[in-house]
Amino acid sequence: MNPIRKEDIQQEVFDLYDDYAHSRIDRRDFVQKLSAYAVGGLTVTSLMSFLMPDYKGAIQIKADDPRLRSEFINYPSPKGGGTIKALLSKPADSKGKLGGIVVVHENRGLNPHIEDVARRAALAGFVTLAPDALTPLGGYPGSDDKGRELQSKRSRDEMLEDFIAAAEYLKTNPNCNGKVGVVGFCFGGWISNMMAVRMPDLAAAVPFYGGQPAAEDVPKIKAPLLLHYGELDKGVNAGWPAYEAALKENKKEYTAYVYPNANHGFHNDTTPRYDKAAAELAWQRTIDFFKKKLA
Repeated sequence: MNPIRKEDIQQEVFDLYDDYAHSRIDRRDFVQKLSAYAVGGLTVTSLMSFLMPDYKGAIQIKADDPRLRSEFINYPSPKGGGTIKALLSKPADSKGKLGGIVVVHENRGLNPHIEDVARRAALAGFVTLAPDALTPLGGYPGSDDKGRELQSKRSRDEMLEDFIAAAEYLKTNPNCNGKVGVVGFCFGGWISNMMAVRMPDLAAAVPFYGGQPAAEDVPKIKAPLLLHYGELDKGVNAGWPAYEAALKENKKEYTAYVYPNANHGFHNDTTPRYDKAAAELAWQRTIDFFKKKLA
């Protein structure tokens, strides 16, 4: 059988996967509804295999890359989960202090992809900290399905406290210059927006397809924002017009990009929702933004 190509898959299949990935439908419903698209030689099994993340094949920066110094540390989160495990990374040859970036995972814990993203950011010249909000429940369990199930058992407001604590911890790291930003994806995009609301000294926030804060919270934002959205991400995008109106009304510093024909999760190169051109452009814009704001 020829391999499945992204262009052969109907948009409704990606929308269905999005519902499943965000726990709006369970696995049984996902499989049942997916069967409607198992036509023309496609099977449900092959579609499932095509849609699921491939962590081993998509890692860009390996854990033992000699250009980096990476280690898992634990930091205190007294208002959140108590003690949180996180991946701390920096360039191996760095001299002097660097800007800091908190890297926030999606709704399934610190999986191999987000660890990889944190290493990419470190290699670009930053000290990065990627926490695992599942630490109080044993940490990322090795599969996204189980990770989503675990993360649903934690309060998102309590997890927000974990990432705020991460920023405070990183700010005092001896390799950090005291300026800290945040980048997050999906759930992490919402966290990034909310850290901007909660932290008046946050230096920069970059939400990728993240849920928006309430309009009444926007006046509290001090950090400059760089926001990335996929054109086909109807659920998240529905909240953008009101958010943008509030940002404008309150004269906040922000830049927003909507990437044509891109799905939710377009930056995640482990799934077929990945859009290479959009992801690379958004990432370059992100690094350039951090270089300017965290210097």
